[in-house]
Amino acid sequence: MNILKTKFDSVFLIKPVFLRDDRGFFVESYHKMKFSALGLSYTFLQDNHSYSEHRGTIRGLHYQLPPMAQDKLVRVIKGSVLDVALDLRKNSPTFGQYECFDLSATNGRMLLVPIGFAHGFMTLEDQTEVEYKVTNYYSKELERGIIWNDPQLDIPWPQKKEVFLSPKDSILTSFAQTNDFF
Repeated sequence: MNILKTKFDSVFLIKPVFLRDDRGFFVESYHKMKFSALGLSYTFLQDNHSYSEHRGTIRGLHYQLPPMAQDKLVRVIKGSVLDVALDLRKNSPTFGQYECFDLSATNGRMLLVPIGFAHGFMTLEDQTEVEYKVTNYYSKELERGIIWNDPQLDIPWPQKKEVFLSPKDSILTSFAQTNDFF
């Protein structure tokens, strides 16, 4: 397993080792002892799986407030996404900055998004499936989000028109209107 650094001190791109043969491949997508040996010690409590029918589906930018804040380990098992992590840590030198990552079933990369970051993605292919592990349970009361097309952030989404959003994601607030930081 290889850990690739990002511009953030605690967001990591993880490249697992794929064992390939004539049948296909095998991969350990998570191994607690191996992650811990790399300094990534998390206790995941819930696995989530999203399926997006259409290219241009946006999920996010989501986060949860303490005490239900979540670390996330994200991986694409079918299709591809542009994945985004946005730093919401007030005292961080990268506060308010984001970074984009290409995750796909083909490249096999995973993204570790820690507490203190908003997270979201846009599907780049029809019928994309994303799985992610989280370190806390879902809390509707403490869930928050930032609107995907905030002009202040100016995230370079591959599609700006013909996007697919949930009703909840279509009414999220802007970064400037957000008071719920870490």
